[in-house]
Amino acid sequence: MIQRTAGEKLKQLALGFPAVVVIGPRQSGKTTLVREVFPDKPYVLLEEPDTRRFAEEDPRGFLSQYQTNGAIIDEIQHVPLLFSYLQGVLDSKRTPGRFILTGSQNFFMMEKITQSLAGRVGIIRLLPFSLDELKKAGYKKETYEEYLYQGFYPRLYDMSIHPRDYYSAYVQTYLERDLRPIRQVQNRSTFQTFIRMCANRVGQIVNLTTLGNDCGISNKTAKEWLSLLETSFIIFLVRTHHKNFNKRLIQMPKLYFTDPGLAAYLIGIKSQEEVINHPMKGGLFETFIIGEFLKYRENRGLVNNLFFWRDKTGHEIDCLIDLAGVESIPVEIKAGRTINNDYFKNIEYWNTLSGQSPIRSFVVYGGELEQLRSTGHIISYENLDPVFEFLN
Repeated sequence: MIQRTAGEKLKQLALGFPAVVVIGPRQSGKTTLVREVFPDKPYVLLEEPDTRRFAEEDPRGFLSQYQTNGAIIDEIQHVPLLFSYLQGVLDSKRTPGRFILTGSQNFFMMEKITQSLAGRVGIIRLLPFSLDELKKAGYKKETYEEYLYQGFYPRLYDMSIHPRDYYSAYVQTYLERDLRPIRQVQNRSTFQTFIRMCANRVGQIVNLTTLGNDCGISNKTAKEWLSLLETSFIIFLVRTHHKNFNKRLIQMPKLYFTDPGLAAYLIGIKSQEEVINHPMKGGLFETFIIGEFLKYRENRGLVNNLFFWRDKTGHEIDCLIDLAGVESIPVEIKAGRTINNDYFKNIEYWNTLSGQSPIRSFVVYGGELEQLRSTGHIISYENLDPVFEFLN
C-alpha cells in the first residue's frame, strides 16, 4: 500500500475528537486510508442497499450496534438523517475517535456537520496521491508529461487501467451518482459540456460571462455549477491576493483541477506524447504544481493559504503563499525545461513593489537543475521542498 501523508493527521484528530470525518473526491483513497489507520473498527458501507435501508428506517437501532467501540461509516452522506442521531450518541459518551466518517459529496456533508456536529468532529480533506507519496513508493516517472496525462488517482496505480478508460468511467459516475440529487443540474449533457469548458480554462482567470456563453447558460447558472464542481473536489479556485500596492487588481479567481489527469482527459488529450506540444500544457503543469501545494496543506489539516496576484497591466505572480498576512512568498510556475531569464521578470517586479528579498522567491520549472540567483531561487518540479518549508 502507498502510505498516505494524511494518516498522521487523521490519527491526531482521532485523539481529540469523538468523531473524525474524511472528505474528498470520489476514489481519492478515503476508504483505504481509514481502514488501514483503524483496522480494529467495524466497517459499514452505506452504498450497500440493505445497510442503507436499515440506517434510514431505524437510525437509533443502526447506531446502537456501535455504541461501545464506534465504527467506520463510509459514504455517510447517503443517509443524512444519521448526522442528527450521531449528535446524541457522541454527546452521551465523548470518547475520542469513536466514529470515523467518510464522504465524497462536500455540499451535503459540510451542511449537515455544521448543523448537527459542530465542535464534535475533526475534519480532514484527502485528495489524490501527491508526487511525494508516489516517489516514496517507487512510482517515479521519467517526465512530468506522464504525470499530467495519468494523474494521481489511486486506482491508476493499484490496477492496470488506461487513463482514458478510467476517467471516462469517473466522469460518468460523477454525473450519474453525485449529481442526480442536485436540483441545480437538470441538464446533465449541458453540465458535461460545462466541465469540459472548465478544463479548457485550467490555469486561467474565470470569466463567468464567456464561460456561460460558451455553454449556453446564464451567468448565475455558471456560478452555481462552478460552485458544485468546487464543493465536490473536481476543481479548486485560487483567489486574488489583497495586496494592491496602489495598483488596480484583477478580482476574478483562477481555475484549477484537483487532478491534472482528469483535466487532460476532459480537454481531449489522448496520450502522454500529445501533452508535449499541446497548447494547454502550461495550464496543466500549473494545476499540477499548485495542486501539490494544496495537497501539502490539506494532508496536514491546514487551511488553504494560496493566492495569486495580477494587476490590470498584466504583471502576475502565479502563486502567493500567504504567511498570516505578514509576508507573501511569490512562486512562478513555468513548464519549460530550459531556464530563461524571462522567468524572473514578474518575480523582480513583485519584489520591487513589496521590498521582499529575492532569496524568498521561487520559480518552479519543468527541468532538473536548481539555481540560487540574485533574482530568485529556481527549483525543479521534482523537488518542491524549498517551497514546502513555507507551507507548514
